[in-house]
Amino acid sequence: MASVDRPRFAALVNRFGALPVDMSHGLLYVHVAEQRLHWLQDNDDAEQFIISTSKFGVDCRAGSNCTPLGKHRVAEKIGAGAARGTVFIGRQACARPPADGDDVISTRILWLSGLEPGRNSGPGCDSHDRYIYIHGTPQTELLGTPASVGCIRMSDTDVLRLFDNVVVGTPVLIEK
Repeated sequence: MASVDRPRFAALVNRFGALPVDMSHGLLYVHVAEQRLHWLQDNDDAEQFIISTSKFGVDCRAGSNCTPLGKHRVAEKIGAGAARGTVFIGRQACARPPADGDDVISTRILWLSGLEPGRNSGPGCDSHDRYIYIHGTPQTELLGTPASVGCIRMSDTDVLRLFDNVVVGTPVLIEK
């Protein structure tokens, strides 16, 4: 763990303004250019994880297969108690292996919901309706480069750590 840059944490928290978010378990900050997810906690701790965002870039429009920018929150947590490496299809644990080339969703799912109407919430751009997740992947060789079809991929080990320590309502900020 690293020490939190207090002014940076405060600035990120302030971006959420009066939005109803629960900061008690920290803030997830996705930096697309770095291909990193930072878990910032108010107790001066921070963790950094290597991720993969969309190979199609950033965009909030439905059907774009891009990673959406802006303010989000963890809306649902899926996969509690599943074995590490469990593959999910349609948010259900699946016994069959994924086909080659699939964007494999494994181990845990943190399903995001946008907080900005017209940007990542509402018709034509809704992150939740687009099934935007932070999820595990067995394709760890692709982490650090844009490789997904919209979601934020992490190693199975890292997504377990995050899943076990954040709550529904945890804010997520995704920026270029």
